[in-house]
Amino acid sequence: MRRIHLVPILLIFCFVSTSIALAEVQVRLRVIRASNVGQGIDPSLKDIHKELGSLFNFTSYHLLRDEILHLSSNRPVSISAREGRTSIETTLVGLQRGVAELRIRVVREGKDILNTQVRLSSGRTVLIGGPRLQDGVIIYALSGNF
Repeated sequence: MRRIHLVPILLIFCFVSTSIALAEVQVRLRVIRASNVGQGIDPSLKDIHKELGSLFNFTSYHLLRDEILHLSSNRPVSISAREGRTSIETTLVGLQRGVAELRIRVVREGKDILNTQVRLSSGRTVLIGGPRLQDGVIIYALSGNF
């Protein structure tokens, strides 16, 4: 009769759970203003111009902010925008086989105006249509290699 040794199984479990808890990814967050005032695309957005055009129907795309976020499991990273009245909070909620699961919250003047969860594959970009801004909208572009 074979015996199952619990010590090796427990060690493997501890290693796996520790590596998940210590998971960290870098995500690039670009905040983009899209509108129909004027024409053109910010040169720094050329890499995602096709995706922007296929998902959104605007004539102008202007980069407002470009940040590299260092995300650890279940630890929100928040950046403020628009004179501190609006902030975007990004949280890594899972990482598995090159796919990061992220929770995105946009808060304006203390109220959630966007609360969603996305799956971001390594080497890809996810675009999220955000709140209205004067004569256009804000678009969030998240990308990462991990």
